[in-house]
Amino acid sequence: MSSSLRFRYQTLEFINADIHVRTLRDTQQYHDTDDMAHNLGISSASWPLFGVIWDSSKILAHLMSDFEIEGKRILEVGCGIGLASLVLNHRAADITATDYHPEAERFMDENVRINNDKLIPFTRTGWGDFDDTLGEFDLIIGSDLLYERDHINLLAGFIDRHTKEHCEVIIVDPGRGNHSNFSKKMVNLDFSHTQSKPLDMTYLTQAFKGQLLRYVR
Repeated sequence: MSSSLRFRYQTLEFINADIHVRTLRDTQQYHDTDDMAHNLGISSASWPLFGVIWDSSKILAHLMSDFEIEGKRILEVGCGIGLASLVLNHRAADITATDYHPEAERFMDENVRINNDKLIPFTRTGWGDFDDTLGEFDLIIGSDLLYERDHINLLAGFIDRHTKEHCEVIIVDPGRGNHSNFSKKMVNLDFSHTQSKPLDMTYLTQAFKGQLLRYVR
């Protein structure tokens, strides 16, 4: 990790805990070690997007702060900084995280360290990869995943491969316009679908125009 990267340290308050987070200072940061991201198809413009906290991820993390976790194996997809994973991990949930970005795991490990929690199992994988060893989960979560129309089928397929026979999927979507087609795809995979506005958004500094998407099978 280059010393030229600038970081931001912050503490976010949840129902029963404060979570300390190191992120990139802003979306102008960039350092592609050995062209790893470039070789994965990640452009310099999109490189820093994993490393900041977006409103969608805050909503997901607050939802997970008191979500029923007993006996559930949970996966966060496209975790980025992984705020929801950090919250669940602090609650001693069975949480695993994935992201395509080559630096996501390093940030995750550092944030686990500064919260004095146990290491979160992490797998760097793409939604089109069929050779991961993640297994199946009772609950799959994610935020702002539907930003590319071409990724709808890949994401739905990835979720389908990693859900148990009875499972739930929760995605916070900021309203990029692709959730309708994604929901149709999920229904075709035998998921029921509901959507709603998050109930509590008092911790946000601006209005959230998106939806909370839930899929159950």
